[in-house]
Amino acid sequence: MSKYQTIKEQAYEANMQLPQLNLVLFTFGNVSAADRDQGVFAIKPSGVPYEQLSVEKMVIVDFDGHTVEGSLRPSSDTQTHAVLYKNWADINGIVHTHSTYATAWAQAQTAIPIFGTTHADHLTVDIPCAPPMADEMIKGNYEYETGFQIINHFTELGLSHKEVEMILVGNHAPFTWGKTAEKAVYNSAVLEAVAQMALLTRQINPQAPKLKDSLIQKHFERKHGAGAYYGQE
Repeated sequence: MSKYQTIKEQAYEANMQLPQLNLVLFTFGNVSAADRDQGVFAIKPSGVPYEQLSVEKMVIVDFDGHTVEGSLRPSSDTQTHAVLYKNWADINGIVHTHSTYATAWAQAQTAIPIFGTTHADHLTVDIPCAPPMADEMIKGNYEYETGFQIINHFTELGLSHKEVEMILVGNHAPFTWGKTAEKAVYNSAVLEAVAQMALLTRQINPQAPKLKDSLIQKHFERKHGAGAYYGQE
């Protein structure tokens, strides 16, 4: 048995959630799961349909993007995952999809406004949208530069990746992350749901105001604050 069996299983199970949650079509997505002690992550192989995936087909990659174990080519987005893992040492799962509603906002190059309490249950700010990459970055190591496009936009906005675990990349699609691959998938599903709600809100009322600060803080704090009372102890 591979010494990376645990993260291979985690990556496989998380990848299989994407079609179940209607977050991917065909092979349009990938999940990775990291092992910080071993300095590697497991990721979906490139272009393999979900129904053909198995634990054994997960590819093991180091944080420089080099394949460590596996006979298949890793996801074409592997370098993006590697950059994020290398620079954000406290995340252990990353998801990239082309889910319909989140991708539509990304293609519109528009952050998702915080319109309602569902959004505020998870974030206190708009879901950011990084601008499209500069031409020299696109012509270079595109997937590698995508990782820095994400990191640089967080720096520009003064956001913490620990507090905001999702982003849209302009003209591209969403990325999410978390302390586990399972949490990263959860964030991806939340992002898609909020993106759909925000679009419908704009269609119903193009001048819909953002959620007021008191409601933002109330909903976020009751779930994540020091005195949180949502759920069970």
